[in-house]
Amino acid sequence: MNLSLNITEEDVIGKIYHIRGKKVMIDRDLAEMYGVETRVLNQAVKRNAKRFPGDFMFQLTAMELEEWKSQNVISNKEKMGLRKLPNVFTEQGVAMLSSVLNSETAIEVNIQIIRIFSRMREALMNNKDVLLKMEKLEKEVLEQGQSTKKHEEEIQIIFSTLKQLLNPPSPPRKRIGFKND
Repeated sequence: MNLSLNITEEDVIGKIYHIRGKKVMIDRDLAEMYGVETRVLNQAVKRNAKRFPGDFMFQLTAMELEEWKSQNVISNKEKMGLRKLPNVFTEQGVAMLSSVLNSETAIEVNIQIIRIFSRMREALMNNKDVLLKMEKLEKEVLEQGQSTKKHEEEIQIIFSTLKQLLNPPSPPRKRIGFKND
């Protein structure tokens, strides 16, 4: 039963914020994705408060709200419909929302969001592995005191390969327009 949802990975990633050292999503953004009013989402959470401990959900402080608004170039909270401080949900809190909203749309949206959080975590772990290996290599070279010509060449090859991985060359484009033979 795959619902046709118009939520892209970019939509979700664009609504994940870093607050209090955690990746979170704002209640209003989640409500929009689930197709419910923010008030309905928050009422469901309030009725099931035991399911949302502090590491699953928390309310922004006034200072955090101002920082969030300034990061997102939001000048007028009335235009945003923010009458009170918003709740934010960690990955675990987002997962819990599907059980309290209990609709097909909530389940489908949650599956998409959790998959995106997982891909983000995987990408971060892969980057950490590469960085750790580079640091180990750098340490080995520094411990030898003076780098040899061979090590310098090997390091240049590694950095060249990394640059290619991070910025793959774009395929040659076919020229268009008037051709002069």
